[in-house]
Amino acid sequence: MTVQLGATARDSGSCGGDLGPSGCQAHRVLDLIDGKWSVDVLLALKHGPVRHGQLRRAIGGVSQKMLTQTLRDLERARLVSREVRESTVTTVEYSLAPAGHSLLALLRQMHDWAVENISRPAYTT
Repeated sequence: MTVQLGATARDSGSCGGDLGPSGCQAHRVLDLIDGKWSVDVLLALKHGPVRHGQLRRAIGGVSQKMLTQTLRDLERARLVSREVRESTVTTVEYSLAPAGHSLLALLRQMHDWAVENISRPAYTT
């Protein structure tokens, strides 16, 4: 996933439609979570700080490289916080930033919408 924080065609006012130029903000949100593992990482962090190895085991199927890249992208987007703890052994923990917590509420709504609208059998005539 590549998080684009600068101007793009999507957020330059060219969205049009009923939402108008400010509707392009929805595209920016989708860009933040469009990576294959982004939503999995956000959901895995919802209960509190987690170390990299724990996060990888919790998600399952993600390579170390992809998890690291996803965490960096989410951190750059200010959805995830990274904390280095110095002690006998230095550890790094990841947690949801305030914006990540508020995004989880939106993800729950998207899940509920999908269950209601996508999971139903298609209408046939």
